Amino acid sequence: MKIKLNKIQRQAVETNKGPVLIFAGAGSGKTKVLTEKIHRLIEIEKFKPENILSVTFTNKAAKEMKTRVMSLLKTEKLGISIGTFHSICARLIRNEAKNIGLNPQFAIYDVQDQLDLYKIVLKVLNISKDIIKPNQARNQISFLKNKMITPEEQLKKARTIFDKKLVDIYNLYQKMLRGNDALDFDDLLLFPLQIFNDHPKILKKYQNLWKYILVDEYQDTNKPQFCFLSKIAENHKNICVVGDDDQSIYGWRGADIANILNFEKIFPSCKTFTLEKNYRSTQQILDAATAVVSHNEKRAEKNLIASNGDGDPLVLIETRDELEEADAIISALEKEIKLHKRNFSHFSILYRTNAQSRSLEDSLRRTGIPYNLVGSVRFYDRKEVKDALGYLKLVINLLDTISLRRIINFPPRGIGMKTMDKCVAKSEEDNISLFEVLKNSKQLAIRGKQSDSLINFYNLIKKYNGLQKKLNASELSRSLIEESGIVKYYKKSQEVENKDRYENILELLNSIDEFSMVNPDSNLSDFLEEVSLLTDIDNWNDSENRVTLMTAHSSKGLEFPVVFVSGLDDGLFPLFGTFDNQEELEEERRLFYVALTRARHKVFLLYATNRRRLGGENIIGLPSRFISEIPTEYLERVDFQSALTRRIVGGKLKRQAKLKVRRTVTTFDDFKVGDMVEHAIFGLGKIMVLSGTGENQRVGVVFKDGTKKKLIVRYANLTKVN
Repeated sequence: MKIKLNKIQRQAVETNKGPVLIFAGAGSGKTKVLTEKIHRLIEIEKFKPENILSVTFTNKAAKEMKTRVMSLLKTEKLGISIGTFHSICARLIRNEAKNIGLNPQFAIYDVQDQLDLYKIVLKVLNISKDIIKPNQARNQISFLKNKMITPEEQLKKARTIFDKKLVDIYNLYQKMLRGNDALDFDDLLLFPLQIFNDHPKILKKYQNLWKYILVDEYQDTNKPQFCFLSKIAENHKNICVVGDDDQSIYGWRGADIANILNFEKIFPSCKTFTLEKNYRSTQQILDAATAVVSHNEKRAEKNLIASNGDGDPLVLIETRDELEEADAIISALEKEIKLHKRNFSHFSILYRTNAQSRSLEDSLRRTGIPYNLVGSVRFYDRKEVKDALGYLKLVINLLDTISLRRIINFPPRGIGMKTMDKCVAKSEEDNISLFEVLKNSKQLAIRGKQSDSLINFYNLIKKYNGLQKKLNASELSRSLIEESGIVKYYKKSQEVENKDRYENILELLNSIDEFSMVNPDSNLSDFLEEVSLLTDIDNWNDSENRVTLMTAHSSKGLEFPVVFVSGLDDGLFPLFGTFDNQEELEEERRLFYVALTRARHKVFLLYATNRRRLGGENIIGLPSRFISEIPTEYLERVDFQSALTRRIVGGKLKRQAKLKVRRTVTTFDDFKVGDMVEHAIFGLGKIMVLSGTGENQRVGVVFKDGTKKKLIVRYANLTKVN
């Protein structure tokens, strides 16, 4: 068998008796080792394909492994069990469902299904949402399941009335799940263990079936997953786990780094291999990343050696705020494209929290650079942002029934589907707009409270509709969103995810503030029009050649020639709440390590000394402590100053002063259809369509390579070419 493996990889592939632990450093070819190992097990060791179990964490990884193995085996059919933990366990439960009195066609409840069921549970138990909300209950019970704590065990620990009520919820939730022939995601991992414990013969069957087990991303396993693997392998001990403790970044959802660090204690006869040759990054990137993660106490030592040479130092850029940070990224991106002939797809911009994407998206959109947002929806497509925009759109256009329907009962004001159906019928009967029906809701056959809610909603929208010419976009939007109750709704919520939604609403308001500063003569309608350009550009340019934006968490397993790590302010990355918790801070450090090791050739690190957060407040920032953990020989500090001027205005006291931001337009051409123009990134092109005049012009350009772009002139930096 001819396989292109380095010495350590080959040894790991050829060791197939007893437990094997493979520490696979970032970019060290772990997928290659796993697939070659499966190939050898079948071709050389003569294992039957059905006797091999290979588990991983994502469908993408499972699919890639299947494809590679089928290619090596030169077959289109694969008898190996390759899949995620959840898919493997679901299949096992369906096969053995009759042994636990479960319908083999059981339903698998997703998060929304679970929340709907928790609402019923709380109603049956007469537990107010003021005591515990459905999502709080779901999160806490999911945590207990991940720790394999049963309701009976939790009851013994219960000390308060709240603790006991949680146990009641847990018990009834499980009872109702079973009554519905349903399992949630946590149950998929727990039920096989129940089957194994209650039916030793079934356990024996699977121990005999799966005679060799391979596990990818072992550092991400939780307690139920660890127990499942241990049960299957307890007799033959033919288990090979592959992972990197330095990339364990999911402790917050139950992953236990001790599973990989203690593997040799649990399986004393284990043979350990460390893959240290890196085929992805340059040596300077690896050394910088290792220098940071070496500050962690809980880790296995590794010395990664790059096969791609020494490379360039990491570029460190200090910016004044998130606007200049975005400008710095675009400037560096333009230079990289010019100097190294890179494509947009060669770049990834990483950040710690989803809310950070907004200023980055705005800048990319204004300069016409296409991008993909991975791991979340676009900022302006997020539900909470669309709800807020719905209010603004309805204020601008009272005939916008789509926006009206979206926001009529958000925040909740008791307006249900039946009430809306009556409003629609009245609108059609009297031939008037749906919005106008609301002011005459007393004439509808609905309760007085609902009628009052409709009238109050009507008066709110009508009021701000009349204030359009008196308030600028920033003043109107902040006042409207505040009075609508959206800010109060999210601010008071105790649910974990609503904290992010609250911050996203504040980010939207910051976006409108910045728009008003940059465009002092603009109005709300102008802002909504600019936001709509996002869709226009996406529809017009369907190229997949795009810059990738994502959180550092979402980037795991991916790689790019050039990586920008933005928002490296202490308190943002690492998060402020981790400062006093050693375990959480070490996980933040591992997340930073993951971010750096996504890069093949170049890394840019950016932080801001003055970042707008939480309601527009300017926070003085310090560089992340992780930057100071990188030896200076691996860093190249680059000064950057964008075309932004700032001045302090307002109060005499420094704390009363406000920061004003204004983009300075240094060059400008009044373009017309047919003009030849040059763009810093796209090169030469021809203007095919345009609208507006002066610096507010929007132009449609077809560039030399066929790329079509719709650009805002003041941001595009187009130059006429004779």
